[in-house]
Amino acid sequence: MHAKDILIDGFGRIREEVHAALDGLGPEELERRPVPEANSVAWLVWHLTRVQDDHVADAFGLDQVWLAQGWEKRFGLGLPRHDTGYGHSPAKVAKVRVASADLLTGYHDAVHEQTLGALRALAAKDLERIVDERWDPPVTLGVRLVSVLSDDLQHVGQAAYLRGLLQSAAA
Repeated sequence: MHAKDILIDGFGRIREEVHAALDGLGPEELERRPVPEANSVAWLVWHLTRVQDDHVADAFGLDQVWLAQGWEKRFGLGLPRHDTGYGHSPAKVAKVRVASADLLTGYHDAVHEQTLGALRALAAKDLERIVDERWDPPVTLGVRLVSVLSDDLQHVGQAAYLRGLLQSAAA
């Protein structure tokens, strides 16, 4: 198995978990937060997808799906165009409201397809390419991709946990 195959599998698992976390949730459940300072399922999935979109696009010299495919306009969140959710206050988290889970899964699927396209073209030596010199040591493509995988898995796990809390509270 090649490294790119492992990465493709990892990002595929994120997509599966995103769909599972959102399946059957309505707008109220998507935006509900257990306490005012917490994140919602909608925010968690939006954020993990924005991070993947932003970081993969930057690392591969691609346009962000969020902007290039019009997702920013479809969501209409009233946030800055390049916002990924890092450091969001509770007030900004509350801005991430969607009419249905389909909007979130549609955006995630579009980002997933761009990610897969970039990964399929990878050669092993590409993973050693420096993509961010602001860190010491500088960040390679391989490290950046594992970082995105880690961040996305943490956030989709939080979304799944929150989904379980919401469903048990409603029962």
